[in-house]
Amino acid sequence: MNHDGGVVLQRDAYNSRRRNIARWALGIFAAVALTIGIATMHASPAGDQDNSDQSAPKKVSKEEKKRQKALREEMSGGAYKKWLTEDVPYIITDEERTTFKKLATDDEREAFIENFWERRNPNPGSPENEFKEEYYRRIAYANEHYASGFPGWKTDRGRIYIMYGPADEIDAHPSGGNYERPMSEGGGETTTYPFEDWRYRYIDGIGNNVILEFVDPTMTGEYRLTMDPGEKDALLHVPGVGLTLAEQNGTAQGVSKQDRFQNSNGASSLGQGSGGDPNNLDEFSRLDLFSKIFQPPAVKFKDLKAVVTSKLSANLLPFDARTDFIRVTDETVLTPITVQVSNSDLQFQNKDGVMHGVLDIFGEITSLSGHIVNTFEKSLVLDVPEHEFQTYQSHKSIYQEAIPLKPGRYKLSLVMKDDLNGHMGSEELGIIVPAFGEEKLTHSSLILADQILPIPTSQVGSGPFVIGGTKVRPSVNNTFTRDQRLGIYMQVYNLTVDDKTHKPSLDVRYEVEKDGKALLDQSEDTANLKKASQQFTVIKTMGLRGLAPGKYTVQIKITDNLTKQTISPTASFELQ
Repeated sequence: MNHDGGVVLQRDAYNSRRRNIARWALGIFAAVALTIGIATMHASPAGDQDNSDQSAPKKVSKEEKKRQKALREEMSGGAYKKWLTEDVPYIITDEERTTFKKLATDDEREAFIENFWERRNPNPGSPENEFKEEYYRRIAYANEHYASGFPGWKTDRGRIYIMYGPADEIDAHPSGGNYERPMSEGGGETTTYPFEDWRYRYIDGIGNNVILEFVDPTMTGEYRLTMDPGEKDALLHVPGVGLTLAEQNGTAQGVSKQDRFQNSNGASSLGQGSGGDPNNLDEFSRLDLFSKIFQPPAVKFKDLKAVVTSKLSANLLPFDARTDFIRVTDETVLTPITVQVSNSDLQFQNKDGVMHGVLDIFGEITSLSGHIVNTFEKSLVLDVPEHEFQTYQSHKSIYQEAIPLKPGRYKLSLVMKDDLNGHMGSEELGIIVPAFGEEKLTHSSLILADQILPIPTSQVGSGPFVIGGTKVRPSVNNTFTRDQRLGIYMQVYNLTVDDKTHKPSLDVRYEVEKDGKALLDQSEDTANLKKASQQFTVIKTMGLRGLAPGKYTVQIKITDNLTKQTISPTASFELQ
């Protein structure tokens, strides 16, 4: 999310889950329907009955009593208890667990289980549930790799793997032995039990650079998740050995091995913790981390999903949206979806001199048949210093999500919510993703941008507003002010390459008109044209101070001199 006026948006640390799952909500209607259904079952007679015989109570046989008793006891030892305690104990919420235990019949339990997985389906309505398949794959992997007298899924490593998937990095010491402590643990040399450090770059709801340490102090293969980076130290309780650097300096420094056990953060080490290392956490932060790490992931943004489902038309929170199309392959088109909100329409709270706001975004892309192709959800924090807030309110906040799609027709449903006041707005857009093909000269969307910048090599192809090696932030409604620069971005495809020179031959001209009168007619620099291959990228910026307010048209004329094909896309903008 970017802000005009140079204020940087920070992503809320408690939001958005891993690439991969934070966008997996179904909506609350299935759960509501289930609740209503259960209430109806309890309130109404079951089955079709002859009303003329209601006054004559029927005698219940011993066999029927046994059957009913077995049903009541099913939760205490049957397959459904196994599902609750062995299949989903790490991801079921307390509310769901309580509800499930109150269900009385198999039909109710089966309906609950079906809705449980559907609420977590990344493509709701699809018979293939990638979340469910991946979840059971992780259980199988944990049982195979982390068993230690217990099934792998019951171990700490298995639990973390099942909940969060494979770590981004693992530093494994399966035999323990000699260990050079990092300075974050005090330095010096010691001997350790077997241990592993798992590093996750980001865990939704917990934060960045999360490091979890597992130690096997019994040397049996049973690794335990530890809060204390000193727990792996096999010499921890042996006087005079395995000292840290500070302890080696002696009591003159006021540090002894015994001091390790006096740390307020509960760690039996004397490190200079930094970054995501557990040694950097105070006692309360440490407890908070280990409380959160075992909490089941929330089913997020149910209210926004419900808005899409119910087709809310009230536009209490106005916003603008646009889509653009960039060819990736013949069958894949990158579709950046850009939304823009006026900061003056959002509510902010003053927190210690910082004006704080939160904006939730939910998007859903469906095919014409109603199949959900993709969903995305973000919760974003907007913070600005109080002394800059008046200027900040006159600008807009912009966010972009780039989705790869196949050529075809889709419906895009967007919902925005201001977390502080609950105001919401929604919009539905019909989008046609073009098939670029390889037969004729063609082009991507012509994007008029308020920001076009080259980016470092390390950021190429990643992040919002990034196309290849360039940051291109579209003007969502093509409106500019005279103190801005107009950016022009477009990709040209399928240029013909000369057999002898192995280069294309093309002309590129820029034209800007107002009221039918040409104000600019300029050719592309020859040096830039020499960089062309079968694809050429048009990148140009121009100042607007010399132009009067009004409406303008930009036209880019591309001519392939070898085939004489010409394309002339246009785009309009308003100068205020």
